[in-house]
Amino acid sequence: MRSLVQLATAAALIAAVACARPEASGSRPGAQPGAPQRIISIVPAVTEMLFAIGAGPQVVAVSSFDTWPADALKLPKVGALLDPDIEQVIRLRPDLVIVYGAESELRAKLGRAGIKTYPYVMGGLANLTKTMRDLGRQVGRAAEAEAAAAAIDARFDAIRRRVAGRPKPRTLLVFGREPGSLRAIDASGGVGFLSDIVELAGGENVFGAVKRESVRVGTEEILAARPQIVIDLHYGRDLAPDQIDRERDAWKSLGSLPAVREGKIAILVGNQFVVPGPRLVDAAEAIADVVHPQWRSGR
Repeated sequence: MRSLVQLATAAALIAAVACARPEASGSRPGAQPGAPQRIISIVPAVTEMLFAIGAGPQVVAVSSFDTWPADALKLPKVGALLDPDIEQVIRLRPDLVIVYGAESELRAKLGRAGIKTYPYVMGGLANLTKTMRDLGRQVGRAAEAEAAAAAIDARFDAIRRRVAGRPKPRTLLVFGREPGSLRAIDASGGVGFLSDIVELAGGENVFGAVKRESVRVGTEEILAARPQIVIDLHYGRDLAPDQIDRERDAWKSLGSLPAVREGKIAILVGNQFVVPGPRLVDAAEAIADVVHPQWRSGR
């Protein structure tokens, strides 16, 4: 947490810049006149959306947790949700800052500096293309956003259509646990984009009745849920093939679990599974490959 001195310094800087902040220079390529030309995003999912709708040239800085696309990695980093560097944000003279909707204090500070903010609120799967279309209108890329969102919706619809009428295997989706063990397991509850993807892919979320985005579960609860498929997500770092094998082998301690007996433990690696940006459609297709391996062929 920042000290009182740091907060006072930041407040003074905000006040100074609010009185004399240089205007951003001319339009970036492709952006409509009057649209924001210097955008900062501290929300990785929205950074990905901005680049997907063609607004990458308007982005001047991103959060310290952004990992995609490659062009975003070349931009200055301004911290993240818990530690945004407000002084650096203001020095970059943005005309729009993407923040999490819950960050009311940060929005107020930027507002006092005359900087407009876009409050992002994470939601279910439908929120992805809804947000992309809204962003397009906000940043002067409405046509590009509509095209990108429609393409994603079409791919979601293809999954939905091809798994329709198939049996719904009981599916456990795990997005966190201690490496190499079955301790501190975080699984998808029945709310949010991960649960929506399980349903889209034609599975039944074994903890779907828990109306939370995540649920901390133990091995006894997992045994009682009797999943037929386990999807175990790993992100933040790459895993070598032998590491993937070790993570899959960790589940062998639950030998009576249907998913273990039937060899249906899938280790999926990549940030696309947990960042609700445009790559979420790739994640949905990969999860559908696990739940219904024949869905692409329609068989």
